[in-house]
Amino acid sequence: MTTSGFPPSAETREQAGLLALVRDEGPMARVELGERLGVPRARLAAEITRLAEGGLVESGGPAASRGGRRSTLVRLADDLRFLGVDVGATSVGVAVTDGRCEVLAHAVEECDVRRGPVPVLDRVEQLAAKVLQDAPGRLAGAGIGLPGPVSFRDGMPVAPPIMPGWDRFPVRDRLAGHWGCAVTVDNDVNVMALGERHAGVAKSLDDLIFVKVGTGIGGGIVVGGRVYRGVAGTAGDIGHIKLDDYGPACACGEAGCLEAYFGGAALARDALTLARSGRSPYLAELLADRPVLTARDVAEAAQAGDFAAVTLVREGGRRLGQVIASLVSFLNPGMVVIGGGVSRLGHTLLAEVRSSVYRRSLPLATGNLPIVLSELGDQAGVIGAAWLASDHAFSVPA
Repeated sequence: MTTSGFPPSAETREQAGLLALVRDEGPMARVELGERLGVPRARLAAEITRLAEGGLVESGGPAASRGGRRSTLVRLADDLRFLGVDVGATSVGVAVTDGRCEVLAHAVEECDVRRGPVPVLDRVEQLAAKVLQDAPGRLAGAGIGLPGPVSFRDGMPVAPPIMPGWDRFPVRDRLAGHWGCAVTVDNDVNVMALGERHAGVAKSLDDLIFVKVGTGIGGGIVVGGRVYRGVAGTAGDIGHIKLDDYGPACACGEAGCLEAYFGGAALARDALTLARSGRSPYLAELLADRPVLTARDVAEAAQAGDFAAVTLVREGGRRLGQVIASLVSFLNPGMVVIGGGVSRLGHTLLAEVRSSVYRRSLPLATGNLPIVLSELGDQAGVIGAAWLASDHAFSVPA
């Protein structure tokens, strides 16, 4: 792996536009690039030469003939690499991608974010070394998603409810110093939304909502092709929308939040109650063999037809749908994608969410609105984080 002496970004707007085009659409003929970017041939040739000298692009061979002299293809350098990191509440995933953010190597393992930033980031660096060994190249940038509020400008989490010890820890500076490249830090749901837009079911959609239902619940909002973060970076924090002043206690210190009803921890809590009371024979049987139950156990019980587990999923889906319906009415997105570990509850959950949204939102907003499950699974976050890193590397410095 080579990290030193590598240009961190494009130098001109034309270079940035060219890099983004060949990243998103693949190798492109010089003639087509000039037409798409509106750049004269001589200027385009000079920009391509500068990018090639910097090791960002290379020739992709002759392009298809359009009559006359055949143009040549321009593509991203084959040895460009980006790192994508997805830190969840109970797991961490690291992937290395090529310049087009296609995953070349990926590693995921269980990891408790409550251990604190130093041990968790130590493990991130170890996993990164492993995947970079599997797919060596020149590291042009890295992105990381964290399961809590993040100051995108400062590259650090701020008062994250489920991440003790992480408040204002300099995540970006620590990793940039270790890897020798620019690092971008964002909320995990934002990077998952970007992953879906780049490579998932929402590919190329400019307006979408991604909802992650895991240990916590969050929303990633993409408007006009870009993540909307709000003034302080907390846009999309739907897990702490209050549904009932007298509901169950939430990790944020309040009561009755959506997350307190339907996050992974809430499902585990309610599953334990159902098992101990005997209302769920399936969960009671599982509890006899293990000390605790999880959201995954609820999914297993629901798929087996356990009535109490199915009811639990439907009630949670109804509450989730209630919140999503408000977002749909407010934002009018082109698609809603549901991901995260709890999304493994599958079509029972999806049907309840759809029913609630279609019933509560105006027909004009929902007439052509797909509400679907993520197809990227645990790769959504790492792909989105790598894409965010590439967007930084391929942009003109402020």
